[in-house]
Amino acid sequence: MSNSLAVVSDQPLDDEVFEAFVVSDADGAVVTFRGVVRNHDHGHAVSLLEYEAHPEAEGFLAACCAEVSDASGLRVAAGHRTGSLQIGDVALVASVAAPHRAEAFAACEQLVELIKQRVPIWKRQHLTDGLTEWVGL
Repeated sequence: MSNSLAVVSDQPLDDEVFEAFVVSDADGAVVTFRGVVRNHDHGHAVSLLEYEAHPEAEGFLAACCAEVSDASGLRVAAGHRTGSLQIGDVALVASVAAPHRAEAFAACEQLVELIKQRVPIWKRQHLTDGLTEWVGL
């Protein structure tokens, strides 16, 4: 059985699916990060986001998950949405389980940072004034 799970989807992400994948009877800590669409960015009001993914984005996401799992020895899972997301929608889920909280928090933070750095998914913000801007290109 694999120690990591990676999903890129245009469907809503259920953090319980990712948590269920990582947790075991040996774990005393489950850390799940949910990146949620907010209504502002750098002083601009945001009405919605659009995420576009490279065709191989899920492979990049899987590589990030595997790297964190291999380095930590922990089970990890992550999912990223694509398509149009409304304010309050979940764009990213990252989940890690460990015997103790410190290692679970550290691995989850490392996973989120790797995803942001390496996974080719681009965000287009729609601002309330009618303008749009690409973020992270």
